[in-house]
Amino acid sequence: MSGKLFVVGTPIGNLGDISGRALETLENCDFIAAEDTRVTLKLLNRFEIRKPLVSYHEHNKEENGGKIAERILSGENCALVTDAGMPAISDPGEDLVKLCRESGITVVSVPGPCAFTTALAISGMPSRRFIFEGFPPSDKKERAELFESLASEERTVIFHEAPHRLSKTLCEMLDLIGNREIAITRELTKIHEEVIITTLEKASKMFTDDNPKGEFVLILKGADHSEETVMTREQAIKYALELVKGGESKTEAAKKAAKESGLKKGDIYKEIIGE
Repeated sequence: MSGKLFVVGTPIGNLGDISGRALETLENCDFIAAEDTRVTLKLLNRFEIRKPLVSYHEHNKEENGGKIAERILSGENCALVTDAGMPAISDPGEDLVKLCRESGITVVSVPGPCAFTTALAISGMPSRRFIFEGFPPSDKKERAELFESLASEERTVIFHEAPHRLSKTLCEMLDLIGNREIAITRELTKIHEEVIITTLEKASKMFTDDNPKGEFVLILKGADHSEETVMTREQAIKYALELVKGGESKTEAAKKAAKESGLKKGDIYKEIIGE
């Protein structure tokens, strides 16, 4: 008889947030599939739980996913955990869940904390309609395409971001999305939890360190189309060309025209270089 895969949410910072059901599941399963076994071992030691650990992360999911599914099919129960929060949300656990479902394995949820919903709940940003983009792509072209596509997005947009990329991300968002209200949250549920409500323009100047401390969730307010565009497209292009004639670089001219008009910087730039 086949076992089951239990998708178990773990604390995002404060270990006191773990649920009784999560502890019961970890205690009763046959083995645990963990993103980083060292991180999970600290959690298990805190609650005096002794279970075999199997590594399952982005770089070994193809090899270990099949092995985990085979063990479950042979009758063992597996608890899937990530380093913090709910597995399979912007996490390679998504692939293991899919594999198990395709293999006819029962997948059971043991819900727990989730960083992006926690951040949204305390940000004060509109929460009726939102989209979650996870971590922005590391590829420069893909990042630019993503940010440009969000310039007219009316829903609240949520991102995770690594500390070493935060400053660059905020600057690129300002350039490609335009100035927008943003909530920057870090170290959620921990001692130094912080929520900063500001704008992209101010935030891009605020985090200038190469490696700011903390784990970040960014909550970006959606575009407000209730206000009329200050400039038409033609006026914005004309304005940008005048700036170029006055000595501004084409990139800077497009940036300023986008800021004044509410249009996409990339669209204005293409026009002034003749594409």
